[in-house]
Amino acid sequence: MSVLPLIAGDGLDAPLAWREGRPITRRQYLADVHALAARLPAAGPMLNVTADRYRFAVGLGAAMLRGQNNLMPPNHTPDTVARLRGLFPGTYGLTDAAESALALPMIRHDDQPTSAMTTDEVPQLPDAMLAAQVLTSGSTGAPVPHAKHWGQLTHGTRAGAHRLAHAMGRPSLAGVTLVATVPPQHMYGFESTVLVALLGGAAFDAERPFYPADIARALARAPRPCMLVTTPFHLKMLLDAGLPLPEIDLTLCATAPLSPQLAARAEALLGAPLMEIYGCTEAGQVASRRPTADIEWHTYDGLRLSGDGAETSVQGEHVPQAIPLADVIEVIDPTTFRLLGRSNDLINIAGKRSSLGHLNYHLNMIPGVQDGAFWLPPDDAGGGVVRLVAFVVAPELTPQALQQQVARALRERVDAAFLPRRVIPVASLPREAGTGKLPALSFAAWAERTLAAAKA
Repeated sequence: MSVLPLIAGDGLDAPLAWREGRPITRRQYLADVHALAARLPAAGPMLNVTADRYRFAVGLGAAMLRGQNNLMPPNHTPDTVARLRGLFPGTYGLTDAAESALALPMIRHDDQPTSAMTTDEVPQLPDAMLAAQVLTSGSTGAPVPHAKHWGQLTHGTRAGAHRLAHAMGRPSLAGVTLVATVPPQHMYGFESTVLVALLGGAAFDAERPFYPADIARALARAPRPCMLVTTPFHLKMLLDAGLPLPEIDLTLCATAPLSPQLAARAEALLGAPLMEIYGCTEAGQVASRRPTADIEWHTYDGLRLSGDGAETSVQGEHVPQAIPLADVIEVIDPTTFRLLGRSNDLINIAGKRSSLGHLNYHLNMIPGVQDGAFWLPPDDAGGGVVRLVAFVVAPELTPQALQQQVARALRERVDAAFLPRRVIPVASLPREAGTGKLPALSFAAWAERTLAAAKA
């Protein structure tokens, strides 16, 4: 049985995390992991809802020391938690909040400091150990678990860390500070902050700044070299705020397509290159690109593509079995591709095809538009031509000016069949706070309610 370390990189006296400008060493992390592990139930799995990124990482390590895995569902609503209890009857929760509304047996982090370990012994975990189960919503709404074993996570993290270090012109990520707007419970935040610190040598800021002023402050206090780990939604919000921003060393972005214009603004204002990550729940992170320099994606070392279009798979290294990708891919060669759109957001209107992602991209490039998304209503009547609706956040434009601005701009960029029938001004879109995503089912329900209210 082969084993892999819980923590790797620099020596144990190097930082794993920063909290309010103070370092937390890797040695301290191991002490906190052992202390929490002694307090955990004998069986799991664990639902780790800890908000503090460092304490989340402590929970991850403690659960694995007890032979338990971490559940990572898309949300923590009462319905999702009830479904988790049905799938995994031994589930308990871990929190750092004073109170919790989760209908689970709960463990709370101890506020008392733990004495740092004096030993240099690092726990070794079986590479076949089930470390996490990432759950996505199936067609019925029931969570579908995707198993993540420690060896798979370790090799994938090392490949990603190597790619990021290369982008920064460094031999490794040792000494790099990560400031992240994404939560550790999301696969992107999990891989690109928690695991990159544990296994790639970086150190993360324990907080998760959300508002632009908080992000700017976190970047200003972070030791250099510094990397911002964020999403297109959070990045656009930060850049549009007009705040003075410190120079950093790399911006990492994922979860939604990023326009080259937004990437160029970020590189100019933050004084650093911007890299995009491409991946999926089933395979994890598999490719990257710098959108200001290249429209094509390049797979991580050891990963290769097969097939083409909507029938593309990836395999190799940390993806031992071929995994179908849920996107329409143009395969240039086995390690290079172009991303054409999500296979589940392709639409057909009057015999013409496009993708909602492509349309949203152009909508959000219109001056005055802070955020926007297209929605295709269901064809309840049957047989008629359904027309798109655009929901747009543009507080500086009147409804009439917004309609004209959108129509004029989109006529130059998209086929007339995809011009929105109506442009609905809204105060905000129902994006997930952590990732900036618009989940299809909840967005559709919101769109129906909003459209009905606009017609009233």
